[in-house]
Amino acid sequence: MRIHSLPTQLVNQIAAGEVVERPSSVVKELVENSFDAGATQIHIDIEQGGIRLIKIRDDGCGIVKDDLPLALSRHATSKIASLQDLEHVASMGFRGEALPSISSVSRLTLISRIPEAECAWRVNADGSEQGYAPQPDPHPQGTTIEVRDLFYNTPARRKFLKTEKTEFTHIEPLIQRMALSRFDIGFTLLHNQKEILKLKPALTEAQQTQRVAGICGGAFVDNAVTIDFAASGLQLTGWVGLPTFSRSQQDMQFFYVNNRLVKDKLVAHAVKQAFQDVLFHGRHPVFVLYLTLDPTLVDVNAHPAKLEVRFREGRLVHDFLFSALHRSLADFRPGFQDIAATKRGLPVSEIVPPIHTVGTYQSAYQSRPPQQAFVPLQVEEQIRQYAKLVPEPLAAARMDTQTPDDFPPLGYAIAHLHNIYILAETRTGIILVDAHAAHERVTYERLKQQYQEGVIASQPLLLPIKISVSLAEAELAEQSQALFTALGFEINRFGPETLVLRSVPALLRNTDVETLLRDVLADLSEHGMSQRVQEHIQELLATMACHGSVRAQRRLTVDEMNALLRDMEKTERSGQCNHGRPTWIALSTGDLDKFFLRGQ
Repeated sequence: MRIHSLPTQLVNQIAAGEVVERPSSVVKELVENSFDAGATQIHIDIEQGGIRLIKIRDDGCGIVKDDLPLALSRHATSKIASLQDLEHVASMGFRGEALPSISSVSRLTLISRIPEAECAWRVNADGSEQGYAPQPDPHPQGTTIEVRDLFYNTPARRKFLKTEKTEFTHIEPLIQRMALSRFDIGFTLLHNQKEILKLKPALTEAQQTQRVAGICGGAFVDNAVTIDFAASGLQLTGWVGLPTFSRSQQDMQFFYVNNRLVKDKLVAHAVKQAFQDVLFHGRHPVFVLYLTLDPTLVDVNAHPAKLEVRFREGRLVHDFLFSALHRSLADFRPGFQDIAATKRGLPVSEIVPPIHTVGTYQSAYQSRPPQQAFVPLQVEEQIRQYAKLVPEPLAAARMDTQTPDDFPPLGYAIAHLHNIYILAETRTGIILVDAHAAHERVTYERLKQQYQEGVIASQPLLLPIKISVSLAEAELAEQSQALFTALGFEINRFGPETLVLRSVPALLRNTDVETLLRDVLADLSEHGMSQRVQEHIQELLATMACHGSVRAQRRLTVDEMNALLRDMEKTERSGQCNHGRPTWIALSTGDLDKFFLRGQ
């Protein structure tokens, strides 16, 4: 056949294949246009899952009468005029393809009015980009677009649409995600004349938190830390769920770049790395995050439907995101903040006193006895015993100068339940701690810090230990001398299948060192002696930390329990063990009162 030009409507229908997959695709494009028009209220009316009708009304700036035909023409837009504008795109839409593409596969009506106009103007479109005859309309300021009978003229595509219910299940979460991107806009969503969603503009921090809770659930807000991190011209804000509040699916992960919802592999990898040693296996983090950066540093034109972006400084963005999330999760530990209390509008200082930075538990415990009204019997008795060991005036002075604010965040130990859980009394209730999980995290963080500083502290064994291993393990140990030294081990090969262990990490000196060494060798064998070992170094340290942690069923003394509580207060990420399980839970006196119906 001879080369020929395609009919305009066919061109538009081909373009529609890139941006109009289903009714929710139409909704996305039209609502984004409302964003760009400066709308403060957007009303979405859906019938039959959007197959019969999609109607979007906003109170934005409107379209001039003479521009209505252009709005329905391909490659016509008010948002860019030059290549330089394209490199600084700050609007949601800019291609000038959405309206003609949508009109080519539906019956579309566009009504719009600018503020100074006496009336609105209406045009009907069929994708041919001709025959427009604007008609007056009483529509108020703003724009309404009606899209009827989607894919009525492309039956091959219409048959791929699902049921009305299924199509609407794509629209409702879309509007929720878009509502999270623009707190300054109110949203109303109707389906078959039934109101499904109504959100007022959220202008204050409390209103924004309330909107997030309404969309993601109150439990998310109660178990999330707020993020506000800036560096190198980048800013990350929003909410990220604690590792103990995770999901089996990636269905509650919302990431916005300059208010544009995106799914990006670089972002996903940075988040995964930030959660790598605090998240339970097979679980996924929950977050609503907003990255703000110079528009010139991000290409939003990397995908036809603008679902993906391309960062010009990918490594910078990746490291920034990792640092922001890693730091925020690390800083959340007992005494830093109480999310649920903050949500209720109470100052953090009224819920949890500040952490006291101390060297060892013993000095803190002996120098900071709280007032008698708050002290468990066991602790009170210890204070009396301590008072006998110091001069009477000094002991009395210490007892008289304490205030309730000196009560540590995790309180004081009362009992070791079933030789597993530490029960502690706090200023506002009680705490239950999984001793093994908590000690595992404390040990792990210390090992990581020592490794990052250059070498893990080592302690020689009183008597070297001979360990029988396989030939492959003996050779692996011999080849890995530098790594074992960095991990705090001194190992020599004594024969073809024998190793001599002379020193072990000081933090792990009281553990079963032979089993520890065998497990480390097993990890090394799995990862291989290459760069992969460094990539998995934290897994090696986690294995070591597990060996060095107190075992379940081992009875702890009150001193040991309190020492662990103080260590938890000073340790980053102490809210969960290395495998993502929670290390402690709290019950307030109010919770206890509810259990026993007090005050009712």
